[in-house]
Amino acid sequence: MSGPTPADAAVGSSALAGAGPARPEAHRSAPAQATPPKAISTQASSAQATSAQRTDQQPATPAAQNSALPLPRALAYLAAATALAVTQGLGQGFVSANLPAYAAELGVTTTQAAWLVVAYTIPRTALPLMLIKLRTQFGLRRFALWGITAQVLVAIAALSITDLRSAIIVQLLAGSAAATLSTLAFLYTLEPLSPAWKMRLGLPFALALMMSGPSLARVVSPALIGDGGLGWLHLTSLALAMVSMALVWLLPLRPVPHQKVIQPLDLLSFGLIGLGFGGLIAAFVMGPLHDWTDAPWIGALLVVAVAALALAVAIELNRRMPILDIRWLVSPAMLHLTATLLLFRLILSEQSAGAPRMFQALGVAPEQMTGLFAVIVAASLLGGLACVGWMRPDRIAAFHLTALALIMAGAWMDSHASPDTRPMQMLVSQAMIAFAGMLFMVPAMMTGLMAALARGPQYLLSFVIVFISTQSLGGVIGAGLFSTLVTHRQAVHLQDLTAQMQPTDPATVAAIAARAGALAQQMPDAAMRQAQAVTGLVSEASRQAMVMAYDDAYRLTFLLAAMAAGALLLHVLRDRLAPLPNPSTQS
Repeated sequence: MSGPTPADAAVGSSALAGAGPARPEAHRSAPAQATPPKAISTQASSAQATSAQRTDQQPATPAAQNSALPLPRALAYLAAATALAVTQGLGQGFVSANLPAYAAELGVTTTQAAWLVVAYTIPRTALPLMLIKLRTQFGLRRFALWGITAQVLVAIAALSITDLRSAIIVQLLAGSAAATLSTLAFLYTLEPLSPAWKMRLGLPFALALMMSGPSLARVVSPALIGDGGLGWLHLTSLALAMVSMALVWLLPLRPVPHQKVIQPLDLLSFGLIGLGFGGLIAAFVMGPLHDWTDAPWIGALLVVAVAALALAVAIELNRRMPILDIRWLVSPAMLHLTATLLLFRLILSEQSAGAPRMFQALGVAPEQMTGLFAVIVAASLLGGLACVGWMRPDRIAAFHLTALALIMAGAWMDSHASPDTRPMQMLVSQAMIAFAGMLFMVPAMMTGLMAALARGPQYLLSFVIVFISTQSLGGVIGAGLFSTLVTHRQAVHLQDLTAQMQPTDPATVAAIAARAGALAQQMPDAAMRQAQAVTGLVSEASRQAMVMAYDDAYRLTFLLAAMAAGALLLHVLRDRLAPLPNPSTQS
């Protein structure tokens, strides 16, 4: 499954543009009238009360909105951002990391339990499209309180899950609340920072927190589950949600101007885009599990999704005030950025759909993988710190080249896995890929935000769509394609290995004899020993084929990263060799 979606960071990123001007109050002069002293005192008290109320309701001035908070209060806001990000990240990761445990708890198969991931991911991906407008129309305070209250209610509802249907409903609501929570985490990160540090510190800090959530869930899940089922997972989610609620109540965001921005056609476009995103998510999550062609409804779902997105584009192209500026999105610069983001998200599927699933298939217990995911979390945070220290607009290409080089090295190291490989042997390679993820994501998002905000705040929502479609959807599509490739290559390798195990082959005969001899004390019957030995040999061949399939996928990741690095180098060389304009020829 896809990792956390940094698209929510884009939803909250309008704060990077600074606050808009406060609404001027209309003042009318009134004729002077004699007022008794007692009336003057009463009016003064009333005016003070009214002024205090308006101070809470009116948006902050631009200077106050952009000023940094004192250090103790700034640390409190950053702590609130951390709590919000961890709450959302663990809620997302608990399901995907413990899907077999959820299936066992609900009495369903793992394939049926995968609908929980679909139910969570659809609103988690689609709702950010409307969050900017909801926040602008109803205000930050209401937006924050509604979001955190919804998260608490969902955490309480999770304690009473009894079957798959109720679990799917709860996950649907959880994904809706998580979309708001991620945006709040980003806003609380930016709140205490000065404009100079919002992009340099706020962006890496927020993305590092949100991208580390699913891996952190895999670190803490084994200790929480133990032998007691999923109860402690739900209680942990509830506790974190209540802590986040307390922090949101105690630390309000500075208000910004309100205005009515939601139009009736927005709801139609949002519904079509949500339908399209939902269809793609369901198809690419369930498709590999049903081997694609075994379930005809998957093809129909893809057709409906593409048709809904095409209709949404047609509507937006003919609107006077569209949600999306389609013409800007298909400009060469935006197409280049979109292709870059999508390709990188597909490459990063190696970490989300590669090593964890391979080790699970090899029978490695979740508690044996906690060290690996702890290293991944640490590497992501270090990548964020590296961005804080060295990121500048003129270094974006260097950051991306470094990230691709690290991914190439990590994927090549992983491509030499064997059935005996264990998580400790992949610590370095997976840490390199996690570090590279931050080195790429932060500068890429900064590029998109600068391009959008340079054209005006109204273009921010168009960039959000690009980021969501490439990151959230790209993660789901990448994981689905990665799993499909592994399944196909495993079948090919297994066919080759079984073809080599001929009854007359001396190596095969010797292997069966050795296995049968090892079972002599446990099985006196020679025929049973022979059958058990053959079964064990076939099972070993299947494991070997599975690992070889993952190795093929890792090599493909290496090749994709190498091609992307080559294309980026050519692009940089082209820019450096391009002749500079001659000032003397310019009028």
